[in-house]
Amino acid sequence: MPLSAFVRTSMVLWIGVDDTDSLRGMCTTFLATELIRELTKEHDLIGYPRLVRLNPNVPWKTRGNGAVCVRIGRGVGEELTIGYIGDAPVVSHARAAGEDDPLAVRDAVAGVVERWACFQDEGTNPGFAILRRPPPQHLYWKAVRDIVTKREALESARGLGFVKGYKSGRGIIGALAAASWRPHDRTYEILAYRHPPRWGTPRNIDPRSVVEMDQAFPSTFNNYDYANAHVVIAPHSPCPVQFGIRGDDPTVLPHAMEVIRGESPQRAVIFESNQGTDDHVIRTRARRAHTTIRTKGVITGVARNLPGGHAVFQLNGHDVIAYEPSKQFRGAVRALLCGDRVEVVAAVREVPRTLNLEKLYVLSLVNEVRKLSNPMCPSCGKRAKSKGRNGPFRCIRCGTRLPRALAEWQRIPRRLERGWYEPPAGSRRHLSMPLKRMGMGRLDPISSSKLPSGNETTVASSR
Repeated sequence: MPLSAFVRTSMVLWIGVDDTDSLRGMCTTFLATELIRELTKEHDLIGYPRLVRLNPNVPWKTRGNGAVCVRIGRGVGEELTIGYIGDAPVVSHARAAGEDDPLAVRDAVAGVVERWACFQDEGTNPGFAILRRPPPQHLYWKAVRDIVTKREALESARGLGFVKGYKSGRGIIGALAAASWRPHDRTYEILAYRHPPRWGTPRNIDPRSVVEMDQAFPSTFNNYDYANAHVVIAPHSPCPVQFGIRGDDPTVLPHAMEVIRGESPQRAVIFESNQGTDDHVIRTRARRAHTTIRTKGVITGVARNLPGGHAVFQLNGHDVIAYEPSKQFRGAVRALLCGDRVEVVAAVREVPRTLNLEKLYVLSLVNEVRKLSNPMCPSCGKRAKSKGRNGPFRCIRCGTRLPRALAEWQRIPRRLERGWYEPPAGSRRHLSMPLKRMGMGRLDPISSSKLPSGNETTVASSR
């Protein structure tokens, strides 16, 4: 049973923090490790610290739109080492006893935020909250799927503790949303951090060791992009993170980390997270901007290429785009034909109102056929001529009309099968559930020549 399942909310201080990083550096999870180091001088860490990703479609996000939540109290019962900072282990307790006053740690939390947040960056607007109880969980669900105002966030925390925002204070929203998360599905990530003198320099990670780790620990995911020979566990920004390994079993993550060869981390901590859960996805046909929807339909326009290597097709008359960074995933999109039935997971763009594809489920495929020859006229023995793409045939000598079924046709194997398709590991969103977690395993969307069965619709190809 997860360590967090034992946490009793009435005896814990919930500390949420958000919007402390920038594109030029820092990471809110690193700030969380500094909070742990500071607060565990007089308190105990309860459960795992939490990395909570919020709506990836908000226009003002920094990178991955992640907030953090750390819980402290007077620990009792089971203890577990979940990482280290320098030479000191990070120890977490399963339960807490006694009540704490949010104001007792206000200055300590403010000190950490004010020391590490990127206040000089115009787009960084930090906020933190120290609460006796978490806000109602509907705040999390709106924050991960929609847009939350600062007023809505503050209203959800009324009477629960202390809240502080800096500059515009927008970070309050994520801080409170992170504290309001009640996991119905969860994953874990062990985050390793670099020694400060190395921040901003190229990371030293042996790609072969990442492949070895990925193959040795099947409960981990999104480690290596085999299709493009690309390490996925390491970020590209100049932030303090060296790498992060995600998985379903937190107990194997420290062992997985030991397989990675390269520079030695200065600290590492396991976070509980909503990454890879699809919590951001709404089942709906409504195309409301800044949401991610899952909807079914029929292909009404085959894929065409846009400048930059993007591929766009039409679903029920609406444009759906697979962008160039999705790499081989575009092959599945380009293999779709009019009449195919699919289900898509896609983000709704505001202007133009298009669907940006995250995952694709092929429900059924039409038969694709190629005409080998026109039918012979039974009256005069001449080849009939076509009366249009879907029209009958007609003998130009005697005028006899013949149905299209009398022509000789060849069925063309489709390059798709029914089932799920996703971008390679290096092109997935943090929240997107990989097929590996869905029990589907890896799929090569273009390699199979097996024909799907049960198709009742046929399309003719001119290729």
